[in-house]
Amino acid sequence: MTTQTEKGQAFRALHHRKNAFIIPNPWDIGSARMLSHLGFEALATTSGGFAFSMGKRDYTVGREMVIAHISGLAAATDLPISADLENGFGDAPEAAAETIRLAAAAGAVGGSIEDATGRGEDPIYEQSLAAERIRAAAEIARGLDFNFTLTARAENYLHGRGDLKDTIQRLQAYQEAGADVLYAPGLTSKEDIAAVVNAVDRPVNVLVGIPGVPMNLAELSAIGVRRISLGSGLARAAFGSLLRATQEMRERGTFAFAEEAPSSRDVGAML
Repeated sequence: MTTQTEKGQAFRALHHRKNAFIIPNPWDIGSARMLSHLGFEALATTSGGFAFSMGKRDYTVGREMVIAHISGLAAATDLPISADLENGFGDAPEAAAETIRLAAAAGAVGGSIEDATGRGEDPIYEQSLAAERIRAAAEIARGLDFNFTLTARAENYLHGRGDLKDTIQRLQAYQEAGADVLYAPGLTSKEDIAAVVNAVDRPVNVLVGIPGVPMNLAELSAIGVRRISLGSGLARAAFGSLLRATQEMRERGTFAFAEEAPSSRDVGAML
């Protein structure tokens, strides 16, 4: 069994290699074990994928359930786990800090805190408060007895605020506040992603698996991206297969989807 210290060291090292690595996002223990079997080097939780698997909408699962989910995944695989911790489950810096502490205690060796408030009328925290929240989270992360890789997320583009200048300023502030990795989900153009990479001196994560991101692993690596995640993309792809299969059954009364499905034996071998 790999220790949390070993996982933390391995996860931190992945961010400082020459080329980007893919960190896929399982949504339950079964998908985590399958991804581990397939040779990935680290895994990240997905708030959306987990919520969907629980029959809930994204951002409607409370912190207690998220921490239990992290614990289950961390126990199910020897791979490092980085946790999607939403906005830290509270506005105050102390809430973000406590969420990092709980995630680490559950077995995670990394986690992200975003600057989205969860409120439609005021979706993004004011920058100084957002940076203070990262600073509080970083203080807890630095006080752990293993490497915990803290990711700071600037959520402008996911909330209709396509302001690259403000996004870069925020990421720079989060870097100064102590973040180890920087992440602006929703960026889609090569030029914007390159601008972010060139404006900071921390590893940058890019979200793929969304419309409008045509670049592949090699192309993202070439512009300096160090980590590539999929958010709820894999979970949505799995649910998409379910929807296509049920549509076929209901509309045509056929079952051709089963020809492309892996066998029970093959799935069992990965678990």
